[in-house]
Amino acid sequence: MSEQLSKQVRIDFVSDVSCPWCAIGLSSLELALARLRGKDGGEIGAELHFQPFELNPNMGPDGQDIVEQITEKYGATAEQQAKSREMIRERGADVGFTFDMERRGRIYNTFDAHRLLSWAEEEGRQRDLKMALFEAYFGRCEDPSNHDVLLNTVERVGLDRERAAAILASSDYADEVRERETFFQRAGIHSVPAVIINQRHLISGGQPPDVFERALREIASHSEQA
Repeated sequence: MSEQLSKQVRIDFVSDVSCPWCAIGLSSLELALARLRGKDGGEIGAELHFQPFELNPNMGPDGQDIVEQITEKYGATAEQQAKSREMIRERGADVGFTFDMERRGRIYNTFDAHRLLSWAEEEGRQRDLKMALFEAYFGRCEDPSNHDVLLNTVERVGLDRERAAAILASSDYADEVRERETFFQRAGIHSVPAVIINQRHLISGGQPPDVFERALREIASHSEQA
């Protein structure tokens, strides 16, 4: 029988709602955490915090054609992008997340989405809103900068639509989002997802569940021995 650990770890999940590997990474991490709460002991629980990162902070209000944007930003050819989309679709399917890669034609600014996520953390619904935003963009190809889309998504997870509308009409949580973005950039986070465990251990990228599970077990074990 595996060693029984009893640990609660803090996980800061630094990500953007327009990042496909972040959607994969979150689904993968949640599968790993479910295993760690499973019938063989279920030792490790997680306090999960979603931290803001903008892939395209200077994106205009109308967004940009995604093929054009990836070509400009990364120099990827159309063929390379097609292969990448298929890889993302397959990796998503492996962890239970569905991408509609062919319909997703544009990429958008996500700052307001991050403001609502900061509010949702206070309401205890941050994880629900995060996943709903992923599903809105990658599953239904909706614009995460559009306030109607954001308000519909907020309502879908049981949050107060009127309060969300008031936030969007104001500058509420803007300073908080910028401060958190700056903090993690200064800490060396320049690509996402970045999964930081107990504010010390970094796992980069949309890793498979086995990678997250092994890392969490090892960190919890070392923490017990300290």
